[in-house]
Amino acid sequence: MKVLIGGYTKKTSKGIYEFNFIGADEYAHLENSKNIIEVGGPTYFQKDDNLVFAVTNAGDKGGVSVFKAGANGYEKVDEYLTPGSSPAYIGINRNKHLLYTANYHTGVINVFSYSEDGKLALLASDTHTAKSIGPRPEQADGPHPHFFDETPAGNLVCCDLGNDTVDFYKFDGKKLTLAASYKNEAGFGDRHIAFSKDGNYFYVAGELSSKVNLVKFDENTWKFEDIATYSTIPSDWDQHNGVAAIRISKDGRFLYVSNRGNDSIVVFAINDDHTLKLVQRISTFGEFPRDFNWDKSEKYVVAANQNSDNATLYLRNSDDGTLSPIQKDIQVPEGTRVEFEE
Repeated sequence: MKVLIGGYTKKTSKGIYEFNFIGADEYAHLENSKNIIEVGGPTYFQKDDNLVFAVTNAGDKGGVSVFKAGANGYEKVDEYLTPGSSPAYIGINRNKHLLYTANYHTGVINVFSYSEDGKLALLASDTHTAKSIGPRPEQADGPHPHFFDETPAGNLVCCDLGNDTVDFYKFDGKKLTLAASYKNEAGFGDRHIAFSKDGNYFYVAGELSSKVNLVKFDENTWKFEDIATYSTIPSDWDQHNGVAAIRISKDGRFLYVSNRGNDSIVVFAINDDHTLKLVQRISTFGEFPRDFNWDKSEKYVVAANQNSDNATLYLRNSDDGTLSPIQKDIQVPEGTRVEFEE
């Protein structure tokens, strides 16, 4: 097993780094870091077998670059670039060979198809407008799509940090059509979303509010019911914090959120009625954990700390959801995205 970590390339990073995963249980650790893909600013990427689709910052242009693994390492096989900033997120459907990108700065969401060889084709786009801009300074300059991916029923969903909305789309293979929008409280700062195992609820991570909003919804009628909202930070926390990644364990029993500022991962137990109960708030032993991820078994978790150039490896208890650090200060520059490779 290997772990891939990519991120910004503003300081010393050259792109995407690969670590060997050695050992098991409390003796597991990452070692032998090497730069496997040189690319500008791969702050998010997805992998499909021997293909890697990476966010790319190429000077005054941004987009997606595709790399294919071969006998001599990874080679760039295609890219799609447009003037302006690069996307913030890439989603993927490996069965349908589809990619979904959200561009925080330009407001554009895209749907691409890709071939077995990694060739990209743009299928559809939509540009968000300032329909419900929030009151916080980070929202003043307009809409900010931060996530674009699939729903449980196969529709598409976008979180817009600027508009405080979750926007749902129909996609017919050629065109995106807005189906419904859910509006969070002003200043919430919708960043990422996770869906319950039964597909009838979703949890929105609010970057600007440091909250998680639980919503019941119906993908047939597009009815939404605001159930509850939970803080991710201690009640006495008075410094800056921004929520980042959110994930639900595949058994549907636990939800995890990273805090940038409080520099922690928060663990919630998911009750039978889908409400949340705080279980743990554990340090990431670094600064600004934008992303964390787990292996296929969800036994091991890696959190990448962007500002302190390090990562932390945890052992996850599947019974109570808690995390135990087993390796700290794993050196990796400017990490913002973690992906396990089985």
